[in-house]
Amino acid sequence: MLETDSLKILRQALERLDAGFQSLPANPEDPSDLERVSQVLDETAERLQQNYPYFHPLYAGQMLKPPHPVARLAYALAQCINPNNHALDGGRASSAMEKEAVAEIARMFGWGKHLGHLTSGGTMANLEALWIAGQLAPGKTVLASEQAHYTHQRICGVLQLKFEPVPCDDRARMDMHALKKRVAHGDVGTVVATMGTTATGSVDPLAEIQRLRQEYGFRVHCDAAYGGYFVLANNLSPETAKAFARIGDVDSIVIDPHKHGLQPYGCGCVLFRDPGLGRYYKHDSPYTYFSSKELHLGEISLECSRPGASAVALWATQKLLPLEKSGEFAEGLQNCRAAAVELHERLTADKRFLAGFPPDLDIVVFAPMAASAGGTSALSRQIFDAAAARQLHLAVAELPVRFFRSSQGQMSADEANLTCLRSVLMKPAHRQWLDRIWNLLSEATTEVLRR
Repeated sequence: MLETDSLKILRQALERLDAGFQSLPANPEDPSDLERVSQVLDETAERLQQNYPYFHPLYAGQMLKPPHPVARLAYALAQCINPNNHALDGGRASSAMEKEAVAEIARMFGWGKHLGHLTSGGTMANLEALWIAGQLAPGKTVLASEQAHYTHQRICGVLQLKFEPVPCDDRARMDMHALKKRVAHGDVGTVVATMGTTATGSVDPLAEIQRLRQEYGFRVHCDAAYGGYFVLANNLSPETAKAFARIGDVDSIVIDPHKHGLQPYGCGCVLFRDPGLGRYYKHDSPYTYFSSKELHLGEISLECSRPGASAVALWATQKLLPLEKSGEFAEGLQNCRAAAVELHERLTADKRFLAGFPPDLDIVVFAPMAASAGGTSALSRQIFDAAAARQLHLAVAELPVRFFRSSQGQMSADEANLTCLRSVLMKPAHRQWLDRIWNLLSEATTEVLRR
């Protein structure tokens, strides 16, 4: 099941890398005890079998997408040197590769001039974006949707920024009436627009947020950690495409290459439209930035040591799969989106299910029909287990009952929330596997409903 043929390519690349250092004197140290290493690796492989099969199309649960083989190989190749992209003297080649890779991501959103770098993930990237927001609008409030990632409220607590959630509509998008009422009240410095919420993949109406921005003057930060790459997809709904078309107008963007960018964890990215914001990162380090007068990545990042291997893997992936609307990478995203739309259509046509609202991206939420919300929650957990017994791995989530209003039927809302099933169809292969996924889900549901 796991791809191993590419290891031959890695060996060739290692020999090519080694050839570049042949002028060095031989290292007299003995290599590690390979027999003991082998024993430990065998035990490691045994332990790793205890995971869910995240790499397989029948894993359709959480946001876990396997890295592309070229990313794995490039990462492993770089690990032989283990560069540190904090300063150029610690990651001379990998720092240049990071700048090139980040610039390509910025161009994907229409940005030429920009300030940006890789981070350990979306949380750190959002922290940097909100830290800058706090520097530019001290004492003012940060707003984000109540369905935005919980990290925004937590980050504001760390940064001692005021934070308020904004209510959502019945499709888990930021409610524009509620937002307008709040920004009209004043004291708002930044509005966070989420382009793909973690729970449902919902996309906030960025065009409408930008119109309010023109009237009330707040900054807009775009949390596109999950959904940002869908700016390349050509099969979004008109409403969602309209939102993505405005990403280039925001002040800052966060995107996670370790989600839809086919990278190993952790690899996030933060971008600022104004390159001059680097002044807020300025600091002195008498022992670090001596090797070059060029900008060191550590001079525009809150993190210090950062893995150069992440930058190398991202650079290699984007070299193989450029971020182009008509390219192979974009086609993979379109397959994910198409799989989600088809699954939702099948759920809508099946009276056993509450189908929820149509997906904006590639995340589908649904639940079994029952007489009450409490009953639906119990059945969802049972179907989760029954599907897993068939090697179909889903996820569960707790969401407001009103998100399922369009297909609620006679179900009584005895509780405000219900436990539902959630499927993240973020592997391009999910489109080809959808018949099998549906059949296994149907079998599991039939088994549970017959009990």
